[in-house]
Amino acid sequence: MKICMTLLSDTIFGNGESIPGAEDIAVLTDDMGFPYYKGATLKGIFREELERYLGLIGKDEGETKRIISELLGDSGDDDESTKKMIFSDLTISDGVKKPVIQELEEKKMYVTDLFTNVRVFTEINEQGVVEKGSLRSARCVNKGMKFYGEVKCDKEHKDIVVDVLKMIKGIGTMRNRGFGRVSIMEEE
Repeated sequence: MKICMTLLSDTIFGNGESIPGAEDIAVLTDDMGFPYYKGATLKGIFREELERYLGLIGKDEGETKRIISELLGDSGDDDESTKKMIFSDLTISDGVKKPVIQELEEKKMYVTDLFTNVRVFTEINEQGVVEKGSLRSARCVNKGMKFYGEVKCDKEHKDIVVDVLKMIKGIGTMRNRGFGRVSIMEEE
């Protein structure tokens, strides 16, 4: 099933690295500089929401564990032969990528700048004053961007997968601080 994720706010696809003197949190990009979201990370968010969904529809803990294992396999199981659902990486459409690649001719830093911005943060103490040494910056993927991918699952589970994907409201770093609001829908 093809899916589309729309960013409803600036979103931080943190790559776990920083750029000294520039960014404390860098964004995950491909070899050309286009931001993308890892399928494995989406699967983890999906697992959290699936557990919540099953609780909302009245499944007990044992049944919830059984259903999650049936749909996703056991957490930490990297054996490809036991994979139940497969989540591809979510990427920008080829229709957007091609003209950018032609125009910028592999100038990765410019590609990333087209789709992202740098946000600056400080920590405020109890007196409402900025904490010394707390200035941080993070590269964010721009609000409004659309990312496309695929979720492979058994046909019998498609309805529950679509329902759970719709429940995902936040992804990425700092998703509990107003970043990373998303809408994920099946692509028609």
